[in-house]
Amino acid sequence: MQGIDHLTIDRLIVDMDGVLWHGDTPVPGLTDFFATLDALDIPFVLATNNAMRVADQYTEKLARFGVAVAPERILTSSEATASYLRRTFPEADRVYVVGESGLARAVLEQGFEVLGPAEVRSGARAPLVVAGLTRDALSYELLAMANILIRQGARFVATNHDATFPTEIGQLPGAGAIVSFLETSTGETATVIGKPNPHMFEEALVRLGGSAQGVAVVGDRLQTDIAGGKAAGLQTIMVLSGISTREDIETSGIRPDAVVQDITELARALRGR
Repeated sequence: MQGIDHLTIDRLIVDMDGVLWHGDTPVPGLTDFFATLDALDIPFVLATNNAMRVADQYTEKLARFGVAVAPERILTSSEATASYLRRTFPEADRVYVVGESGLARAVLEQGFEVLGPAEVRSGARAPLVVAGLTRDALSYELLAMANILIRQGARFVATNHDATFPTEIGQLPGAGAIVSFLETSTGETATVIGKPNPHMFEEALVRLGGSAQGVAVVGDRLQTDIAGGKAAGLQTIMVLSGISTREDIETSGIRPDAVVQDITELARALRGR
């Protein structure tokens, strides 16, 4: 696979999990990578399928790693999903949330009331069900009441369909595992907002000035970052520090425009240009 020399790069859309960190551990070279983008005056948006946090929470996480990134440069699937719900269902007032505080907060900030399983069991109803990665709060009751609402006609929306997410100890079940549970129990297919679907890339491009020319997507997943970036007409750079491997490239049929080991190699290549 080729390096980046043949690409025209003046802006970046960068994934986070598996690219910038694993769980709460930053990848080596993180501060140097952002220093390189700053020195070369390369605008960027950090776009993640992870819906557990909203932008300012990621700003705080990056600050703990020694990197200053404004919330406007961070796009999460929780915020993209909440924005989609408000735009698509302007008359809706309630949302049942299968997710963590970041997703619930994003939904609340769009003016919705958030329902939980206790309210649904007591007879409350919501026209929308949104699902994302849920760890400590996940329970059969949480899923069962979502199942009830979807079977009663609630629209079913998912932040993303990632089967796994990378951590310090290995790959753990992702939002896709939870969404698949509900798709199986209801027979309904969720509308998915996160990568590889176009909503995230469209919003990222708006923040980068609108044009796709000169924009490259940096990600670790062939099926989301790379496939979605290519479908959006963007250049794609895969890092090997996360989920997908060189062997996956050979067997998947999805071909990134460039492959680098990690962001340290990418920063070095950008400086070399």
